[in-house]
Amino acid sequence: MRRSASSQRNIYPVITPGSLDEPVQPYHPALPVRTPAARALSVLEVLACSGFPTQLLIGGLLLAVGFRVGGDTGLPFGFVVALSVLDTAAILLLVILFLRLRGERAADVLLGRGSVWPEVRRGVLYVPLVFAVVVALGALVQALAPWLHNVPQNPLQAMLTSPWRIAVFAVVVVLAGGVREEVQRAFILHRFDQDLGGARVGVVLFSVVFGLGHLAQGRDAALITGTLGLLWGVFYLRRRSMVGPAVSHSLFNLIEIGLYQYASRAGLIPPM
Repeated sequence: MRRSASSQRNIYPVITPGSLDEPVQPYHPALPVRTPAARALSVLEVLACSGFPTQLLIGGLLLAVGFRVGGDTGLPFGFVVALSVLDTAAILLLVILFLRLRGERAADVLLGRGSVWPEVRRGVLYVPLVFAVVVALGALVQALAPWLHNVPQNPLQAMLTSPWRIAVFAVVVVLAGGVREEVQRAFILHRFDQDLGGARVGVVLFSVVFGLGHLAQGRDAALITGTLGLLWGVFYLRRRSMVGPAVSHSLFNLIEIGLYQYASRAGLIPPM
């Protein structure tokens, strides 16, 4: 459908993706004119989709409706679940809204223009590399910088005290990790590639922020998570599809839960 001239009267510059000779190739949009207004809008969009504003707002709303946070037990399980699910929905809606306001198709930016199933396969094949990096970094930290392990027990793992909690948490790590965080990463790298200094700058900066967002799990966990964010970011940029990173991220989180439960039951770590 052709756009009328009046459709471009909003404050967002309309960007029409360039056509591709091979539809199965990753999506590479035409670059917009880098005006100061476009850069300012991209900064605002990146901040809005970073997770910090939405989580603060949703967390405040949850407290207002009766959730209680505090004490020695940390964040309540119900609060974490509600916050994660609602923030996932908020980020998805914001990303789709911002893309549509610029005349972009969310499917092209997030999923790419090729077939989804090959990307799913690549995501599965990426999982061993992710675990290899985690094991290598964990061993390196233990040998050279054991002081980085400043949180004896992951506070999220401490919530897994019953089978139903494990099942609910498995759904949460797929939604909040595999879906929300990879949607964030894809959108933010897309905006950096357009207006904010390039994809390389974006993947480094967002990986640092991604790691710092996990400091509550320990300095070593923040270092490892930031490195994983870098891997998943490079994965997205190479394929221009978040499907592979989302599959890899989700499987990694699910396997971690399974390994934790096995180690707990085998007596390798203290049971909850």
